[in-house]
Amino acid sequence: MKNNTIIAKLGGKILEKHENLDHTLNQFKKLLYNKKVIDKLILVPGGGSYANFVRNFDRKLDIGDDLSHWMAIYAMNSNGEAICQKYREMKSIKEFGVLKECKDPILLFLPFDFLFQIDELPHSWSVTSDSITVYLAKKLGLNECFLIKDVDGIFTSSNEVIRELSIQEYKKLKNFNSTGITKSNKEDLKQHTEPVDSYLFQLIDNYRISCILLNGSSDTNRIVSYFDNTINERDKIYTKIKTVI
Repeated sequence: MKNNTIIAKLGGKILEKHENLDHTLNQFKKLLYNKKVIDKLILVPGGGSYANFVRNFDRKLDIGDDLSHWMAIYAMNSNGEAICQKYREMKSIKEFGVLKECKDPILLFLPFDFLFQIDELPHSWSVTSDSITVYLAKKLGLNECFLIKDVDGIFTSSNEVIRELSIQEYKKLKNFNSTGITKSNKEDLKQHTEPVDSYLFQLIDNYRISCILLNGSSDTNRIVSYFDNTINERDKIYTKIKTVI
């Protein structure tokens, strides 16, 4: 695969708000067709509200890790199929071999069949579409992946986006307890510092794959800006998580 092939997961808040999804896709199209900085885009749909429904269902009825795991991944397929119905020009693919060889510029991968056949990831709520996207990046031979969400990245306690973050620094941030933060502020910090699933960090460490969080909301242009070499790096807003800095 070419070096300018990228894989990007579409988060639930992007999928479920039309203006966010439309804006995200338009930014990627601009990168593909106008700026030509990438030549192949592989999209992975998140589980969104369907996966959250499964999570709540499991919490109430204890349906078990195995069933919850596969139901949540099947939710990813359902969201992907819905996207392709809205955007007819987009091609959905279920076979991993076809995904690797297909030359279409925009592909949407429905991961259930592939993951069910290989079954290498833990069956746990610590594994979501975030980890699955890193896992697929490894299988595709890529050295980074993108998570498109409705947040700017991971924040410090002073509400500033951390541009680059090692796994070790993330752990220190999570254990941050000694600055006199009030309880409510700690809860805000927890929300800001947990925009990704916990297993993601183990995969980043194991695979040496960087993971970039970008805001795809309709009131931002973070995706295009990230790839724009004419913009000063200090003016770009994202968080890149990697093994070491």
